[in-house]
Amino acid sequence: MTSSTRVVVIGGGMAGARLARQLTAGTGPGAAAPASVGVTVIGEEPDAPYNRVLLAEVLAGRYAPEVIALPAPGAAVDWRGGVRAVRIDRAARRVWCDDGAYVPYDALVLATGANPVLPPLRGLLSPGGGDLPDGVHPFRTLDDCRALAAAARPGTPAVVIGGGLLGVSAARALAGRGARVVLAHQGEHLMERHLDPDAGALLAAHLTALGIEVHTQCRVRGLETADGAARAVEFADGYRLDADVVVLACGVRPRTGLAHAAGLDVGRGIRVDDSLRTDDPHIYAIGDCAEHHGTVYGLAGAAQEQADALARVLTGAPAGPVPDPAPYTGTRALTRLTLTAHPAPAHLAPAGPAPAVPASFDLAAFGETVPLPGDDVVRLSDATRSAYRKVVVRGDRLVGGILLGDLGTVGALARTWEGDEPLPTAPLLHLLTTDGGF
Repeated sequence: MTSSTRVVVIGGGMAGARLARQLTAGTGPGAAAPASVGVTVIGEEPDAPYNRVLLAEVLAGRYAPEVIALPAPGAAVDWRGGVRAVRIDRAARRVWCDDGAYVPYDALVLATGANPVLPPLRGLLSPGGGDLPDGVHPFRTLDDCRALAAAARPGTPAVVIGGGLLGVSAARALAGRGARVVLAHQGEHLMERHLDPDAGALLAAHLTALGIEVHTQCRVRGLETADGAARAVEFADGYRLDADVVVLACGVRPRTGLAHAAGLDVGRGIRVDDSLRTDDPHIYAIGDCAEHHGTVYGLAGAAQEQADALARVLTGAPAGPVPDPAPYTGTRALTRLTLTAHPAPAHLAPAGPAPAVPASFDLAAFGETVPLPGDDVVRLSDATRSAYRKVVVRGDRLVGGILLGDLGTVGALARTWEGDEPLPTAPLLHLLTTDGGF
């Protein structure tokens, strides 16, 4: 990449912001200093870039929005916030925006992220589409967070639909604000993408101790509205719950509309090779919108890794001992969640002695947590301490694990997996009894 190269990034989220910083500040030892490279970021959200992982902490009131702001790209970046890219002209190498302007590019990076999935619920949308009813919120952006914080007052009946990582985080945050929270999940246990049934049960018990009513294996059929606002949630078995606030946490879907309209190769996400390049040699994709060898990672760690790898590709910076940028081979990012205890408000406290709630409840999951035939599995559980550990070992490698409870840090166990290191010759139980003082 030369000093005259014009790099345009569509998307001002975590991936786009990190790439812009890397391109204008160098990419580490051995990197060229591309201070004069022209970098333009087109960001649909008006806010400065922020850490989306910490939105639940803002909703809970633990952090102010400015606390989760990411380091701002330097003055070398032309940051266009509150502007939406509407069309890519590949022949002319231009991006057209909703304000009527166009931006020319030599290299275009799609970091368009993902949209919340809207479940097919009766009453969610009018027959012609349109806005969601008042009180119904996705939980994906800082604007969503502000709207939920304004709506969730002490005693407000709230239903969170979806018991994945996002739904669990939203339920805990709303309960911390004093709302009456019901968490409704269609799966057999919470966070089934990351946890096994035993770990899911411990998580459900912890949320119950915080005053959250947890329902699994239940399907929401529709919403009841009045005067354009949510009033209740109806389940498939006919059960009805009052709800002034409904949170849709049913997963996300990569934003591929721009790429598809431009004729790029799109599967679940925008397909990229090991250089994060699409089938157009001038266009790349990173983050939640990118599909690499059939995988859409959907993790903040993966988005950051891809931004760093692409910065090396675009600057020609060496990656390690080899003279050319190393290919992007995938991520080994960890899923991590810390639930800080907010004792159940008095109006939600269960009858009888209050259960002991740990000051914090850490969760970490990584790799393959479902063993294959021939794998070794080591599991330790202590329900009295809400602690659970499970690792899956294949040959001499740690291939996955679940750590649940007051861990403080995942420590050497996760580092061994991230580094794909051979395990020591000590008995496998040693993995769980020496890392963190189980």
